[in-house]
Amino acid sequence: MEAQMDKIVSLSDGDSTVELQKYLSSLTDDQLITVITNKALSGKKVGVMFKGIFKGSPPTSTEGAKRRLLLYQHCIPLCESGDLQTEVASDIIGLLMLETHTLSGPSLAQLATLFVDAIKVGKMGNGKSLELFPTVLTALAACEALSYGKGELSGEEYKKQLINSLCSSRWDPQCVIHLTTMFRDVPLSPEELQFLVEKVQRMFIKLDLQEIPPLVYQLLLLSAKGCKKLVLDGIISYFKEQDLSQEEEQKHGESLDLEVQSIPQDQLRHVEGTVILHIVFAIRLDHELGREFLKSFKTSHGDLCPFSVALLLSVARIQRYEEQVFDLLKGAIIKSYKDELLQQGSKFLQDLIPGHCSVAQMLIDTVKNSVFGWDHVTQGLVQLGFYLMDTFGPKPGPFGKTAEGSATVARTPTQQACKLGGQVLLQGFKIHEPLRGEILEQVLNRLVTKTASPVSHYLDLFSDIVVSAPMILLESSSKVTETFDYLSYLPLATVQGLLKAVQPLLKVSMSLKDALILVLRKAMFSSQLDGRKSAVTGFLLLLKNFKVLGSLASSQCSQSISSSQIQVDVHSRYNSAANEAFCLEILSSLRRCLSQQADVRLMLYEGFYDVLRRNSQLASSIMQTLLSQLKRYYEPEQDLLPPIKLEPCITAHRDQIYLQEPLAHLVSCTIHCLLWLQNTQRSCNLDNSDDEEEENEGYQSELQTILDSITRRMIKSELEDFELDKSAEFSMGSTVGVKNNIYAVLVMGVYEVLMEYNFIKANYSKSGFEEVMELFTRYHKISEILKEKSGKGRAPSHKTPRSLLSLGFISTLLEVVSRDNTQSREEALSVLRTNGEFVRYSLCVAVQKIQQLEETGQTDGPDGMNTDKTFRFLRDMTSVLMWRYIKIPSVVEDAGKKEKRSSLSHLCLEGLLRIFTTCQQRYSDKMAQLLFSATEISDKDEEPEDDNATTFFYIRQFQRALFIQLNGREEEFNSKEAQLLVSILSVLSRQLNPSSQQFVQMIKWAVQICQDTSFEDSAFTKGMLSLLFSLHVLFRSPVSLLLELCQDIHSQLGDIDQDVEVEKQTHFAVVNMKTATTAALLVLSQVDRVLDEVDWLIARKKNQGTSDKSGNGEATQTTGQQDPVEKAVTLQLGTLLTALNELVQTALLPGTCTITLLRQLSRTYTILTTLVKYYIQVCSSQNGTLPARFEKLVKLSGSHLTPQCYSFITYAQSGELSGGSADDKKKKRRNDANTAASSKLLREMKVIPNLIFSIEQYEKYLITLSKKSKVNLMQYMKLSTSRDFRINAATLDAALQEQDDSQQTTASQDEEEEAQEPKQKKRKQ
Repeated sequence: MEAQMDKIVSLSDGDSTVELQKYLSSLTDDQLITVITNKALSGKKVGVMFKGIFKGSPPTSTEGAKRRLLLYQHCIPLCESGDLQTEVASDIIGLLMLETHTLSGPSLAQLATLFVDAIKVGKMGNGKSLELFPTVLTALAACEALSYGKGELSGEEYKKQLINSLCSSRWDPQCVIHLTTMFRDVPLSPEELQFLVEKVQRMFIKLDLQEIPPLVYQLLLLSAKGCKKLVLDGIISYFKEQDLSQEEEQKHGESLDLEVQSIPQDQLRHVEGTVILHIVFAIRLDHELGREFLKSFKTSHGDLCPFSVALLLSVARIQRYEEQVFDLLKGAIIKSYKDELLQQGSKFLQDLIPGHCSVAQMLIDTVKNSVFGWDHVTQGLVQLGFYLMDTFGPKPGPFGKTAEGSATVARTPTQQACKLGGQVLLQGFKIHEPLRGEILEQVLNRLVTKTASPVSHYLDLFSDIVVSAPMILLESSSKVTETFDYLSYLPLATVQGLLKAVQPLLKVSMSLKDALILVLRKAMFSSQLDGRKSAVTGFLLLLKNFKVLGSLASSQCSQSISSSQIQVDVHSRYNSAANEAFCLEILSSLRRCLSQQADVRLMLYEGFYDVLRRNSQLASSIMQTLLSQLKRYYEPEQDLLPPIKLEPCITAHRDQIYLQEPLAHLVSCTIHCLLWLQNTQRSCNLDNSDDEEEENEGYQSELQTILDSITRRMIKSELEDFELDKSAEFSMGSTVGVKNNIYAVLVMGVYEVLMEYNFIKANYSKSGFEEVMELFTRYHKISEILKEKSGKGRAPSHKTPRSLLSLGFISTLLEVVSRDNTQSREEALSVLRTNGEFVRYSLCVAVQKIQQLEETGQTDGPDGMNTDKTFRFLRDMTSVLMWRYIKIPSVVEDAGKKEKRSSLSHLCLEGLLRIFTTCQQRYSDKMAQLLFSATEISDKDEEPEDDNATTFFYIRQFQRALFIQLNGREEEFNSKEAQLLVSILSVLSRQLNPSSQQFVQMIKWAVQICQDTSFEDSAFTKGMLSLLFSLHVLFRSPVSLLLELCQDIHSQLGDIDQDVEVEKQTHFAVVNMKTATTAALLVLSQVDRVLDEVDWLIARKKNQGTSDKSGNGEATQTTGQQDPVEKAVTLQLGTLLTALNELVQTALLPGTCTITLLRQLSRTYTILTTLVKYYIQVCSSQNGTLPARFEKLVKLSGSHLTPQCYSFITYAQSGELSGGSADDKKKKRRNDANTAASSKLLREMKVIPNLIFSIEQYEKYLITLSKKSKVNLMQYMKLSTSRDFRINAATLDAALQEQDDSQQTTASQDEEEEAQEPKQKKRKQ
């Protein structure tokens, strides 16, 4: 063998090719194969030998061509066997590639078939010889004709057959990557490329997970040829399926068999990360791929999944795509929330499209997945988080004011998107250490720089960050310290939120605490009032949170830490003596505030009570401070009246009078602190030393003496003693009036505070309550004078001063005034109950406090910021107000008190409505608890078994009350009370589960009321119909209801053609002559909502059609069954058109109602046009027939609605312009208001051209659809006649007759007017 090899090599080196050919001819095929195999295995001089064989086998001779083919046929499996060294195999393939073009057509065909057969049986595992295949296919394509079966094919066609055969066969998973790599070098037509890509993507699931990244890499390289969208979609859908199966496995992990278990999660995430890197790298190099990638998501957000979100965020790192990606994600998130909201509010949509794809959840999943080393995604997550918070955060109110009530539940899509941004950043902060510094820095930067807009969302995020990782935050404490330097320049709300959030850190970081104190001391002397307020806020917070040894535990003083805080208990770091010195030092700083503006003092008084309760060891210092401050305004001479000095409480600056000392708040703070101390000493029996006890008793007894003296003398004081008699001036225009107003508010406040103090001190004694009544009488006198005087002024909008009674006291007061039945207290309580004004006052204050809680989330006074306590008070008040409202009407009352009674019940209802609304907004999870507490008001009803039953129990009580109202005579009907009852019912109905039996009963009741009640009260009708609609949409689509209401409205208001008599129909008695216009406006707003839903469904179907060309339309047409969504849309529009057909024939009053109807008609035609365009799209992509239902809909619109629309336009125009066709005197009278009237007319007349345009656009697209579908849809349409130029023959005859009979002068005037009229018309258009 060795000799044969040497011979071939030596002959090839010589010049004589003939000898080489002779020698090769002398060797048999087997001998030649053996020589080649041995030489290849030895790896020496392989190239020389191959060149010799090629040299001695000229392709022109038959024998040479045969030998060359033999060489190829043997070497391909040899290289694939894996027996050869890699370099040797590469050399052989290289040499074979160089000579491929010399092979004949049949030889190339045989070779190609050899490759295909080898691939089919899975013998191409190595993939080395596949490098030769593209060269073979290229050479083959160049051949002119090849025999194929019994006929002939061109080389190109033969190549196509081979590729088709190859892609149709089964591939060994081992050779998929090699084949994909190989096809990169094969020239492919677009169809072949698509076929190939689909084949490779089908192989994904058969491959080992680790092989996916290299295959994706090869696919991306292959995408340079085309099919970019297909490649990307396939990759994304594969990982989407993997994620879903992973999710399913986690949900039902235990129930699944071991055989079914998929890939480990961490492995999958790492592979996904690698694939994302490959795709981003490919997009960097091929911008066409990037454009295709973004385009696919712009058309359909439904294709998003956690993997594609992560991919988008990685692509956002490429600068040219950054803005597009964030805009795309922003749009997808907001659309997802809007869709969710739309579906939640409509049973019709829920039944039609059950599932909802939440982009927000995908984003949260992406954050969780990014823990597996997805560093290329995390930066995008941070940017997106802040982008969402910046874009969708709360906006400044009018005049740049920031309305920052306490945060309520995120309900609107924008609020939810902002909250999502916060969640992304918080999760990112927890998971990724490298991101923490950047997130913290950006949050703090925004807190400092965004002073003009609300920053509550950033404060919440910062607070959550502190709670989740206080110790980690200490590593970045320098950033927090830096923020402190800006405290005195920041808005007060920001300072309060920031300090509250940072509080846990102050307990563990000495340096942070010291830095804060330094800043606060500087702020105390700030020239800005807000700066000084910030200092007070900060110091009070520190006092609350640094406990002195011996202070009561927070549980004993029932103080819960606010939800945004955590308690880091590391008091061992400092001893309590140091804490005490620290707190006393702060107190001395705060004493300086007692000489500053009223606002600063007010903050101090409001904060002292909480400080005392959290840090009871500071009692002595605080009480001494308050006592000394109170003495400044206390008249010690017992015989002098009044006992308080009002003069020092005000100050003058230039011509202005200001409040200097909020005296009532000072007294209130002193009283609450004193009462709390007395309670705790009684309950805890503190083991104090004698000295302390003496000291405590010293200031306590002194304070009690002062308060008793003030009470006694305030009762004796007359209005004249305060210079506030009836003759005093109270106008806010003069300094005297302002001064008197301030005095009146101060004195009223002091009376209120003393009432609370004496009520508690009285301990249900009759004499004590009589004193309370005396104080109230004095308070009431001043209150009445203020009301009376302010009523005389130009602006009677006198606001009652905010009551200083605490929420807890009001809760107790309502209980005792209404239903305390304790025998021993009866005599004392009768003193309060017999005073009707006092009962009304207690209810008014309760309503005021609840309103404050609803608007701001907190109330004045002690426990006003403690959410648990405020909820408890609300619960107690609900119980009392319900009891009072339900029970008291049954008591027989004097006729004289009747008016007051109704006013009290009105207050009860207003209080209940506000409580339920507040609870839904701020304590949504506790609503059932609130309702359950008051179920004892009914004796005969058993205890409700679940939340639905509890709510329904309440609903029944209010239904009963409304029923009593409606069953009386119409003149006795109390509209305001009925409206409040309906509002309460609508709030409570939101708590019912729409699928429950109680909800169905509620709907039946609402329908019954609307059917039976015929009171001519527009406000009540509006409330009742709104309630009916809000319930109905959660039960089923309201279109049938709208149709009945439209028939009733038509029946009541009559037809636009006065000669037509409308059939009298009364489905709902609540619709009558007086209420029909109100009902029509409500119906139209509901029509708008139905159109929104229909529009959304059509848009959804259109998107499905574009993203899936083979979509549902084809199935629809072939099976003859209409798609459920298309069917629902057609039916909804059909009923809606019938309803609008009724309304459009109704003689509606000119104005809002007419304009709204014209607008809704215009919108209806626009949506019909959208539906027509959808069917044009369906007919273009699949040659199907139109559904019969759609043809009926077109017929309905053309033969019924459109002609009536034109009649209504004529009616509307004659109605609007009838005022203009009057005689000269009327015309002159109208001239003054001419400008206003003409602008109004212009605005109203714009609606009519819009409607005509919508109708004509609809008809235009119907013509297109008729051509596409070969169905004549225009046979139902009548040519429109409503144009600018119309002649009414009867009117013309009458006018001519009148002109003949009139005098010459009138005729000339008419000519003048006719000359001017075209100009006016022109202007109106």
